[in-house]
Amino acid sequence: MAAEETIAALLQQIQKQSETIDNLVKTIESTNQAHKAELAEAKAENAALKAELAEVNSKLSWLLEQTTSNNRKIYGSSSEKSAYDFGGAQVGLFEEAVPVVPIIETVESADNAPPRQSPKKRGEMGSRLPTNLTVEKVECMLPEDEQDCPKGHGPMRAIGKELVRRELKMIPAKAIVTEFWRYSYLCRVCEGTTVGPAPIVKAELPPQVIKGSMCAPETVAHIAVEKCTMGSPLYRQEAAWNRIGIQINRQTMASWLIKCSEDYLEPIYDRLHWQLCQQKFLHSDSTNFQVLKEPGRPAQSQSQMWLYRTSGDAEHPIVLYDYQEDKKQERPRDFLAGFSGYLMTDGFSSYHCLPDDIIVVGCFAHVFRRFSDALKVIKKDEDRVGSLALMGKQFCGKLFDIERDIKDKSFDERHTIRNEKAPPILDEFRTWLLSVQPFVATQSKIGKAVNYTLNQWKYLERYLLDGRIECNNSRAERSIKPFVINRKNFLFADSVAGARAAAVLHSMTETAKENSLDPHSYLSHVFRTAAGVNLWENHDMVIALLPENAPAECQVPQ
Repeated sequence: MAAEETIAALLQQIQKQSETIDNLVKTIESTNQAHKAELAEAKAENAALKAELAEVNSKLSWLLEQTTSNNRKIYGSSSEKSAYDFGGAQVGLFEEAVPVVPIIETVESADNAPPRQSPKKRGEMGSRLPTNLTVEKVECMLPEDEQDCPKGHGPMRAIGKELVRRELKMIPAKAIVTEFWRYSYLCRVCEGTTVGPAPIVKAELPPQVIKGSMCAPETVAHIAVEKCTMGSPLYRQEAAWNRIGIQINRQTMASWLIKCSEDYLEPIYDRLHWQLCQQKFLHSDSTNFQVLKEPGRPAQSQSQMWLYRTSGDAEHPIVLYDYQEDKKQERPRDFLAGFSGYLMTDGFSSYHCLPDDIIVVGCFAHVFRRFSDALKVIKKDEDRVGSLALMGKQFCGKLFDIERDIKDKSFDERHTIRNEKAPPILDEFRTWLLSVQPFVATQSKIGKAVNYTLNQWKYLERYLLDGRIECNNSRAERSIKPFVINRKNFLFADSVAGARAAAVLHSMTETAKENSLDPHSYLSHVFRTAAGVNLWENHDMVIALLPENAPAECQVPQ
């Protein structure tokens, strides 16, 4: 009995220990599950922190890139040339590095050497002056009391003279008052025999450019050229007039410009617009322009000044500005109504909604500029050599080299050579863009350059379609630059009428310059010839007043 009781007691003790162990196991399992949950939560939190850190680093990198880019825009050079393009050696895309070998010029022997030209005298510098300038002669002669022979043989006589030097004298502009005196005529016979008053005939006066105004055609032309060509706003011109004692305020000058633009220049502008749309190859660009008093819009609103111009194939270049309130796609479509051909533009989306008979061509200069901007934000010199930005620039450079070689050839030759040399470069360029696109940040400079190029690719490669198409839109950018520079001076237009007049006046001055005309002489000719004439009803005179038909005196002296 004692043994059985002992065994029973041991069994109970073992059962209790087993229950304790089971409880411990459950506790441990519960603890492990809690630790696993905590570990999983910690891992998830760690992954989220890493993702957040990566996003912060990406934003920080983008902000540093933007800061560097903005600092370069404000303080740095605007040139797109870079000292890192070739890394100290002439490295191309399709060949190994070629060391720069100095060129040693051979010296010819004295027998074969070309004859040396005598150096020019300092006075001959004046020979480059135009021949139509008024010449004022100054004769330097000895005084009479010094004309005796130094050896005492009596008076000397002049034996000749020589032109020693020429100087250019600049006389500031001066104002002239033109008075019109009208004669009246009376028949002496009628005066003595006619019953009642004798007939009086008065001489006819020449018409005024603005009826009842004191401004002459040359005055309006001067104000327009100073504003549109020299970038002098009206308040500066007002001060200049006041300095010579003539009190003409800027409001008066503005009203003169608007009136002459509406009456004389807009009919010519409309004819040039029609001629522009008859071309087959055009360029276009646009820039912001503030107009203070636009109906229904706050003064801070940004309007748009569009530019359209002929390409290099035009016999008579035309440059036209078009003021509009916005940059909607209807603006270029309405202005180019009737045009059918190729339009070179930047990547602005409004140009991509034009009719099918207008073929939009992309600009490789914008591609080059984006890769150049991406290269500029790379801080370390060693990182620039071999960078993606530099490779993108080199692809564009290869295409530009072809254009440089064919610029003096005929349009047919350009087309043939382009289609032989450019397609392999374009194919490799596009393949390279697709290969690097997944590995660049979308918002980075290099990412924007890569994505812009790929998005514009179908427009970019269209320059291969015709030899008269240019591979970049630099022609339009050069034409819109004068307005952009002038805008920094006059800042804005006060009214819609002023903005339209600014577009017309800039169109006429830039078109005159493109046709080798002096803007002041041309505008004076237009205002003087058309004074008092309704050009909206006189089509023949409009044709005669076009820049291509301007008289010889309007030409810039060569």
